[in-house]
Amino acid sequence: MEVGLTSTIPVEIILAAGHTPVDLNNIFVVSPQAAQLVRDAEAAGYPRNACSWVKGIYSTILQHDINTVVVVTQGDCSQMQAMIETLADHDIRFIPFAYPYDRDRAQVKEQMRRLIEALDSDWDAAVAVQERLRPLRAKIARLDEMTWREGTVTGYENHLYQVSCSDFTGDVERFEAEVDGLLQEAFGRTPRSYRARVGFVGVPPIYCNLYQCLEELGLHVAFNEIQRQFTMAPALECDLLTQYQCYTYPYDIFARLEDIATETANRKLEGIIHYVQSFCFRQIYDHILREALDCPVLALEGDRPGGLTGRDKLRLEAFAETLEARR
Repeated sequence: MEVGLTSTIPVEIILAAGHTPVDLNNIFVVSPQAAQLVRDAEAAGYPRNACSWVKGIYSTILQHDINTVVVVTQGDCSQMQAMIETLADHDIRFIPFAYPYDRDRAQVKEQMRRLIEALDSDWDAAVAVQERLRPLRAKIARLDEMTWREGTVTGYENHLYQVSCSDFTGDVERFEAEVDGLLQEAFGRTPRSYRARVGFVGVPPIYCNLYQCLEELGLHVAFNEIQRQFTMAPALECDLLTQYQCYTYPYDIFARLEDIATETANRKLEGIIHYVQSFCFRQIYDHILREALDCPVLALEGDRPGGLTGRDKLRLEAFAETLEARR
């Protein structure tokens, strides 16, 4: 059975139950009809100023006839609860999962226990899946290292394989084979030279050509913040509960800031691109990031799926010139 996900959750529990995880965000954003999916939601009554990710997920659920969805009702999107209520007249089972704001260990464990019960899974089986995934997650961490330390993996490749760790594209073995192939290819590459090294922080972008544009501008994305969190690499050797307690995205901003500051220094980043989604509460974090980081920060706002606007490209070009001049 396919189990849809609205955000990264303990995927080990789904796999332990014998189900196939499907990250609805990934299905939506790579669809050739992504823009149409947003319009379909608006035709169904969604307002223009609702998040396009939410509208896309709504239409994706209906288009792919997904009957079971794990919905992150706390720690991700404030509009998600309303989204599932608009699907109340469809025969869809929604399983809520809430990350506690204060990262309370007992509450995280209780949410995981409820998910196990809802999917008729088992804690020990989930732990066994975690052990099975650990070497694969280590390979993704190696790809990340080859991105920032050796420069033989592109920022886009880093983004793509890290963001895919939310569901491992629904097929762990096939995904691992693809990772192995990229690792083997990257070992034979010659590192490129760039105008500047930058970090990408914030939610993954809705734009389809952002990383390609950055490459063309000579900006090397040596850090993908939230995507790296999806891989669980920072807690690779931890137990299953601690792994999701250390996952920074769904909790307060301060653990994220610590992670960003640490990696900015480790990876010698010269600037930060802070991606914010239109109509998302996380836009408020931009001024906190600027105050906390000791490097130039460019806020880039995205709304609907598609390519960068001309204005976006001009701003990125000016940012690249600024970083190059600072060298």
